[in-house]
Amino acid sequence: MSLSFSLGLGAATVAALSLVAFASPGARAPNGGADLVDTAVAAGSFTTLVKAVQAAGLVETFKGPGPFTVFAPSDAAFAKLPAATLTALLADKAALTKVLTYHVVSGRVLAADAAKLSWAPTVAGTDLRITRDSKGLLVDGARVVGADVAASNGVIHVIDSVLMPRKDLVATAVEAQSFSTLVAAVKAAGLVEALQGKGPFTVFAPNDAAFAALPAGTVEGLLKDKAALTRVLTYHVLPSRVLAGDIPEGTTKVATLQGATLAVTKAKDGSVTVNGVKVLAADVLAGNGVIHVLERVVLPPQ
Repeated sequence: MSLSFSLGLGAATVAALSLVAFASPGARAPNGGADLVDTAVAAGSFTTLVKAVQAAGLVETFKGPGPFTVFAPSDAAFAKLPAATLTALLADKAALTKVLTYHVVSGRVLAADAAKLSWAPTVAGTDLRITRDSKGLLVDGARVVGADVAASNGVIHVIDSVLMPRKDLVATAVEAQSFSTLVAAVKAAGLVEALQGKGPFTVFAPNDAAFAALPAGTVEGLLKDKAALTRVLTYHVLPSRVLAGDIPEGTTKVATLQGATLAVTKAKDGSVTVNGVKVLAADVLAGNGVIHVLERVVLPPQ
């Protein structure tokens, strides 16, 4: 079968478009109600969050017209962080701002509407992963323990853990420590900045063992030939975020950044292959995409 995934817009774009429907009159607090900051202060259970907002200089922003949706860690959520981590954050305005804005989505998103999403774009520029289980809603794995707290300029959902922004694809690969050859190749091809960009992207990433399995001299030759190396690397990248669960059963042809297509096959047992190469680990999430670990390097058609 030859077709493209029904993800051409990208899940983040779909989420952003969906937000338009959330600013309905029925979802709004009365005009005379308290704003997000005053609502958090009055609740009495967000003292650390309010302190952080003040330290980041974001009070006026969150008192602005918005509307905003805030996934707000309670004091108990902040208490889970190591004391040194919280102290360091409160002393680093740039890092603190990044963390706080990662908890905020533009628009007024009620819990019932959030439950229909897979991703929600944050003010920080990257996307939150929205999932559901038998107990309710989770945001990047944090449990929503209180929903739909209305404010005049938005809505608050209480979460039980502080969310930390994911690193970009390159930093995620470096941190994994099993993609040293791939990272060296990305640097040699001059693709670091591209793969640190907004995306989102899907990277079918050969690990170090996959590169080691190539014929002797192949890696060395590619590292000396930037054009050929770029063709090989971009053949492993899709211009949208595709999780394993998004892949339909059977074989689907998908266009890569290189231009040629990959044959992605999902078996009935859920296992995935790419051009016949086994995906060893799926859904390694990054701030601007997702990594699926490949057993071997796939080479583009001549």
